[in-house]
Amino acid sequence: VVANISTSYGAIAQSLILVEDSSMSVERRVFACAGFMILLSLVLGVAASPIFVSEYWLWFTAFVGANLFQTAFTGFCPLAMILKKLGGKAGTAF
Repeated sequence: VVANISTSYGAIAQSLILVEDSSMSVERRVFACAGFMILLSLVLGVAASPIFVSEYWLWFTAFVGANLFQTAFTGFCPLAMILKKLGGKAGTAF
């Protein structure tokens, strides 16, 4: 079961990052990736989850949330910079 879950999460993560599909702007990819990472780290960090690994995953949740918070004020987003360099189309936010 864990192998199937990790395979499906890998496919989702890969589709969020690949910039070949031009239907999503960089901003939408950043928001989708951040949301996915938050949900994944919560599933891995909450003891009631069926795929619980360690409570330390909650630190990753806090990191992603803090990065989203600082991006709202500064406009600096490392993932957006990477996606633009890979050829993603920019929207209006970054």
